[in-house]
Amino acid sequence: MAAPSAVHCGSHGGVMAAPRQRAAPWGRWFCTAAASRPWRLFGAMCLLRRPRISQPLVKEEEEMAALMGQIELEKSHYSDHEVRKLEEEEQLRRRKESMHDDDDEAVGKTVIMAQDLEDKWEQKLLQFKAAPRVTDADKKNDRTSLNRRLDSNLLLLVKQKIGNQELWLLPQVEWQPGETLRSTAERAMATFLGDHVQAKTLGNAPYGIYKYKFPRAIRTEDNVGAKVFFFKAFLQSSDLSQADPKDYLWVTKDELGDYLKPEYLKKVNRFLLDL
Repeated sequence: MAAPSAVHCGSHGGVMAAPRQRAAPWGRWFCTAAASRPWRLFGAMCLLRRPRISQPLVKEEEEMAALMGQIELEKSHYSDHEVRKLEEEEQLRRRKESMHDDDDEAVGKTVIMAQDLEDKWEQKLLQFKAAPRVTDADKKNDRTSLNRRLDSNLLLLVKQKIGNQELWLLPQVEWQPGETLRSTAERAMATFLGDHVQAKTLGNAPYGIYKYKFPRAIRTEDNVGAKVFFFKAFLQSSDLSQADPKDYLWVTKDELGDYLKPEYLKKVNRFLLDL
C-alpha cells in the first residue's frame, strides 16, 4: 500500500505535508551493486604438500642435541635390559672367582645372554640403510614430481591462459552464482587435478586476496577487473594420474619467483609460511 502524501492536522482541516525520510546511503549502494558487478570474482586454491622428513640440523642444533642427550644420559636410570646385563656380568665374575660351574643345572636349555642380544641388534643395525634425502627428482630438477624437496613444503602451480597470455598461477576458476568462495576454490583444484585427489581445506574464510584491473582496451564500467580470493589446503593423496604434467609444477616458496609475477607473488607470500 502506498504511503499517504499528506495528513490532516487540527480542527480547522488544515493540511500538512508528511515529512520526507532521508534515504539510507547503503540502499543506493545495494541497488547499484545488485544491478551490475564490475569486478569478476575468482576462487584460488593454495595446495600444499607438507614436508615428509625433518630438515637437517644446523651446527648449533647439533651441539644442543648432543648436550641434552648427555644430560639425559647422566640423569637417567638403568633400563631393564641394562639391569639384566649388569646382573649377568656379576654372575660371570663370581663364577670365574669361585671356579664353580653351574651349567649342569641348565643342560638342554638355550640361554640367551643380554650381550648376545646386543650383538644381534648391532648386526641388524649394520644392515640398515637409510633412504637418501636427495631423490632422483631432485637430481633431475623435475618440478612436476612430488618426490622432491622432501624436507620442505611444495606448492602447486598450474599454467592458465589469462587473456592472450599463458601464466603460472595458483589453480583458480571464476565464481558461479550459488557457490561459496571455498567451493569455488575446491572446484578449481578438482579442475586441474581430478575429482579423486584428496585434500583438507583449511577454514571457510580466504587467506588473502589479489585484485587487478583489466587492460584499458577491454575495461568497461561493468567489467573493471578481477578479485582473486585465496584459500589453503593440505594434500592428502599423491595420485595425480589424471593431471597433465605439462600444465602443473610443485615448487618451494623460494622457487615461486621463477614463475609468478611480482605483484601476484607479493600477495601469495603474505599468507604462505615455510617453517
